Amino acid sequence: MTNVQIQAEALTRATVSQSLTNYPTILEGFAAMGIPMDQILPRENVFTFNAWKALGRYVRKGEHGVKVLTWVPMSRINDVGESESIGRRPRTTTVFHISQTEAI
Repeated sequence: MTNVQIQAEALTRATVSQSLTNYPTILEGFAAMGIPMDQILPRENVFTFNAWKALGRYVRKGEHGVKVLTWVPMSRINDVGESESIGRRPRTTTVFHISQTEAI
């Protein structure tokens, strides 16, 4: 998978997902960093590193984000050579607020 494909997939997952599980963590984490609660909008201005790159922005060096738990799909190649889904596994990732990014 190329970097562009990885970034596009990260953006798609971030905008399409319906889970609200990480919202309290995101809100509390960025509020602790001094960002006003009314400016923290997950899926609008809070994304992962790769999702920001897909949007044409980069995270400034030295910025710290908020760690969240996400579920990523797992697949394997079957005997016929086709990829088949075998479930999902938890992964920790870091999200960043738009104020921590700059346009490329």
